[in-house]
Amino acid sequence: MEFNERTIKIIIDESKCEGCTTHACVDACKTFSRGILELKDGKVCANGSAEELERKGTECLACEYECWFRGNGAITIEAPIEGLDAYRQRHGTN
Repeated sequence: MEFNERTIKIIIDESKCEGCTTHACVDACKTFSRGILELKDGKVCANGSAEELERKGTECLACEYECWFRGNGAITIEAPIEGLDAYRQRHGTN
């Protein structure tokens, strides 16, 4: 599953969610954001349409952090940085 917030993309590897006993990402989303992530039938899902998720998202990154440390490492957040590729090319860090 994946969805976008304003400037980031949240990617959840659902196969890694299987067997997770903490659902730390959902707790973090409720605590530090607007409760976009929720449990439905024992699975993590995003609550809302694509437009709602993009509008409601706070880009707090707490779901990824908590999943790394208390969950199964199922969440990746892509946060594109404008100009980063050009910078890396100029400085030979590709």
